[in-house]
Amino acid sequence: MKEFVDEMNLYIRSRYPIIYLVTAEENRAERIIQQAAEETRKPCYYWTVTEGFYNTSQFGDSTDPYTALQNIMHHTEPGIFILKDFHPYLEEKKIVRKLRDILIHLKKSFKTIFIIAPVLELPPGLETGITPVDIPLPSTVELKKILLDIIQPLQETGKITANLDEQLLEKVINASRGLSEIEAQNLFAKLIVSNKDFDEDDLPFVVSEKKKIIRKSGILDYYGFIENMGSVGGLAKLKEWLHQRGMAFSQKARDFGLPEPKGVLLLGVQGCGKSLAAKATATLWNLPLLKLDVGKIFDSYIGSSEKNMRDAIRVAESLSPNILWLDEIEKAFSGMGSGHNADSGTSTRVFGTFLTWMQEKTSPVFVIATANNIENLPPELLRKGRFDEIFFIDLPRPDEREIILEIHLKKRNRDPANFDMPMLVEKTEGFSGAELEQLVISGLYKAFAEERDLNDDDIVVEIEETVPLSVTYKEYIGSLRKWASTRARQAS
Repeated sequence: MKEFVDEMNLYIRSRYPIIYLVTAEENRAERIIQQAAEETRKPCYYWTVTEGFYNTSQFGDSTDPYTALQNIMHHTEPGIFILKDFHPYLEEKKIVRKLRDILIHLKKSFKTIFIIAPVLELPPGLETGITPVDIPLPSTVELKKILLDIIQPLQETGKITANLDEQLLEKVINASRGLSEIEAQNLFAKLIVSNKDFDEDDLPFVVSEKKKIIRKSGILDYYGFIENMGSVGGLAKLKEWLHQRGMAFSQKARDFGLPEPKGVLLLGVQGCGKSLAAKATATLWNLPLLKLDVGKIFDSYIGSSEKNMRDAIRVAESLSPNILWLDEIEKAFSGMGSGHNADSGTSTRVFGTFLTWMQEKTSPVFVIATANNIENLPPELLRKGRFDEIFFIDLPRPDEREIILEIHLKKRNRDPANFDMPMLVEKTEGFSGAELEQLVISGLYKAFAEERDLNDDDIVVEIEETVPLSVTYKEYIGSLRKWASTRARQAS
């Protein structure tokens, strides 16, 4: 946090008029401002709509936001003014006009306004005068202090017997990265209450609790190692490419002169293993997998969509190295290049934030994006430099269909040797991986209902009753293959 305090100190000394701190952690923001104020030797005045300037009486009753700005403007001494939850009033024309009046005044004075709010809302005309700053999540040093502040008093009074050595401390802290200060405090307290003899066996508890906290946002999901490459049938070239980059996040790779890989776009026919490949990559590389629900990024509240994207990026970076998975990315970013502006440019701004981060990110976050439809994806997303590679995943070939059928039969405790695999492979021409799996499952339902074991005939019946996507969307799949033939690498 010292670096961030120094940054605020620099803003104050440089006479930035209004700093907008985007955070839900008011207490943490206040401590940062207070430290910067002490270094610049300026008093702090705190304002809320319920109490006005509650730590001083010199402004009188100032719960009205316009009156509060008037008091700041007429105050003749240096000072730092902290306005909490001021963002709703930025929609009022009178407040916007007053802020524009006060900007020039502040620039000539030794006064600085800090707005603390959970969302960023900048009305037209104030973009150049207000400086938005996202407060970063706690660093490993801060997380360690939070944990020790909870443990040490309990150790001194003999209420707990935990003896955390440096190695265990490091593991606990690394497992807690990505949490806010309040979330970390709650997690550590719950951890100690649940087990006073805390040891390494309790690390899964930390991971489990963190999953709940991350999912609470409704934007990111935390996945464990639920799939492996053995579950992925075919895609030999994609697997080889991923294996080559398995150690690319190590210091050995940096010393060798390799940059950290940025990401990969998996484009292809629906149901052919794109999502499965993303999950299996996390297991292959032994990295946590975060799934970003792009659709939930877009919020009905003004300014929330941009904040959601920034928050998701910030959490992903704080948990690095990891894999960030964006499933069906075309659903959120399709049509960006069409000039459509029905949402007042929100989609364009969110998309721009994501593209800029993809191009300039320095944290080891590997992005796996999947897409079924590329017709409306903006060209900016597909150009070189955003992703290391674009792979096209086509319908499985005969040898791949055999592997996929064997995988799903074995997964359900059936021996593939008991089935006529060449016949099944021949009859499933044009079936996707998901459709092949469903053939086995549907056949099992039929056999179970008749109280016997699965056989070839059960699967053949399902084949004959199924119309695969390759038939339903024959023209579209043909155009997709034509596009990918010159713009993407084949995954098989």
